[in-house]
Amino acid sequence: MTPRPDAPTHPPLPVGLYGALGLLPFMAPPVIGALVPATADLMALALGAYAALILSFLGGARWAFTVAGGPVNSRTIGLAMLPTLAGWGLVLLPEGLRAERLASLALALAIHGVWDLRSPGLPGWYSALRLPLSVMACLSLLAGAVLLRG
Repeated sequence: MTPRPDAPTHPPLPVGLYGALGLLPFMAPPVIGALVPATADLMALALGAYAALILSFLGGARWAFTVAGGPVNSRTIGLAMLPTLAGWGLVLLPEGLRAERLASLALALAIHGVWDLRSPGLPGWYSALRLPLSVMACLSLLAGAVLLRG
């Protein structure tokens, strides 16, 4: 991502705080499911559903950046639909593929993160926000794939 020269490099405080709080639903399910095995099924469902919601949110954020940036790029708008569809499709995988579902959601988040980091025109602080959040979300999903595999 190539930020504007005058763009701030740190996310606004509320954005950073909400982003950090948004990691709790990623980090808690693997821990709770490992500590209380009777909750593993529910925790895997919660983790996968939240990851799909975040993928949809990221696609919506991409729409917002594109629309706010001037002439709408139909390719970018089309690509911004993919995270929502990927999350929806992955959540629908059979329960027997729980580990694969969570690992695939991590991959989808990572791919979207790379797209965001390499895209021009996003706020200068966006990569400073997205990189640590994406890394922690992906690590949590991979931990869930291992600890909650059922």
